[in-house]
Amino acid sequence: MTLAVAIRWEYFSTFGDELLAGLGRTLLVSAIAVPGSLVIGLVLGAARAHRIPVASQLAATYVEVIRNTPILVQIYFAYYGLPSVGIKLDAFTVAYVTLTVWGGAFNTENFRAGFEAVATRYREAGAALGFGRLGTFLNVTLPIGGRISLPASINTYISVVKNSSLMYVIGYAELTTTALNINANTPYTLETYGTLAVIYLTVVWTLSAVIRLLESRLALPKEAR
Repeated sequence: MTLAVAIRWEYFSTFGDELLAGLGRTLLVSAIAVPGSLVIGLVLGAARAHRIPVASQLAATYVEVIRNTPILVQIYFAYYGLPSVGIKLDAFTVAYVTLTVWGGAFNTENFRAGFEAVATRYREAGAALGFGRLGTFLNVTLPIGGRISLPASINTYISVVKNSSLMYVIGYAELTTTALNINANTPYTLETYGTLAVIYLTVVWTLSAVIRLLESRLALPKEAR
């Protein structure tokens, strides 16, 4: 039995601009959320790794709340729940804030584990060179621990990009929302979802390749592992 599938190529000339606009909005929120989650992870991961009073406990609470609730619930809470207490955020703001907060929680644990994996002898060497606690962190723990954390943080950044597709639940016109709207009003189901899959694969593979290249350039020498 042969299944013949005819792709209607006029789909791309008709809806290509809409999909590109949706992709642009996906990349925009991702471009904010990825570095944002990096900064949160570095700061709170360091606070947890060094057991800084109060900050460490608050960071642990934040991580537990975010990692143990679905991101969809977080999106709904930010968009529909906060207005009941007078905080009204537009869909774009909710998109990048929830993605940043979600990614930051996972990165906090990624970097905490990386910083704690730095051998004690390296921190002792930093102290012997006259570095204080902050200096030792900036010159020893961060460069080594950050590299150790890189593989795990790569997965977080990729998940941030993919989770941007969940913003369809609040109507933010990123790529998935745009594709769903097109599919709801046209008969181009195969073309719509096929194109959506190909675009996400391309974006994620490209991001992964770039970060893997960075990882290989920053790989620790064997004697430092």
